[in-house]
Amino acid sequence: MIVVGELINASRKKIGEALSAQDADYIKEVAAAQHNAGAAFIDVNAGIFVEEEPEYIKWLVENVQEVVDGPCSIDSPSPVAIEAALSAHKGTPMINSISLEKDRYDALLPIVAGTDFKVVALCMSDEGMPETVEDRLTIADKLVNALVQNNVDIDNIYVDPLVQPISTNKDFGTGFLDSIEQIVKRFKGVHTMCGLSNISFGLPNRKFLNQLFGVMAISKGLDGLIINPLDTRMMANIVAAEALAGKDDYCMNYLKAFREGLFEN
Repeated sequence: MIVVGELINASRKKIGEALSAQDADYIKEVAAAQHNAGAAFIDVNAGIFVEEEPEYIKWLVENVQEVVDGPCSIDSPSPVAIEAALSAHKGTPMINSISLEKDRYDALLPIVAGTDFKVVALCMSDEGMPETVEDRLTIADKLVNALVQNNVDIDNIYVDPLVQPISTNKDFGTGFLDSIEQIVKRFKGVHTMCGLSNISFGLPNRKFLNQLFGVMAISKGLDGLIINPLDTRMMANIVAAEALAGKDDYCMNYLKAFREGLFEN
């Protein structure tokens, strides 16, 4: 499972305040905590600061990588902001994300073409949010083929079928799960990625629903999650779900997590 730590997002009050104040110590603390908890990538997002986004996202990359020996997920639809972040980034980043929306697609495809970047391919087009499995698969097909034709290795593509709230449509959960299953079957070698929190929007006990939905998605083939890695129950669920889904040879990861006390929380 590829875990992307979601906490360094300017829409979160404390992160936004830290960005405004250029509080590097707080950003470093949050980055290190996520990395130590098992995040393979640290997501950086400065999107609420429209004018300052390129400067701020570069600053985030610099400070995160001062304390984390690993890559960032550069979270922006802006090519200017992404280029600024890339100018400071060490190693191979994840670009979060390209979509089939024309302006975003045209701006970001030249940035990722021919690189070894990890690329999140978001199942969204100018027609809006997909509502059916077929909608998602149609967009995924176009995005995956375009990326491969532009020399992005299929192993570096992470398709995100978009999680939508079941409070607005009871079929959104099963639609997402079925999409994961079909994407894994149709596009051999491609990865799947998502953020879980939208599934529980508008409902009580959201953390519980998110945790359970993550387990269900892993059983369908999901292998990437944008989450809070400090949620130890979520991280324990991921390890257990992968063992039960046959993705953990001899349950080595499960046993390691048990020895480290992950299941005691």
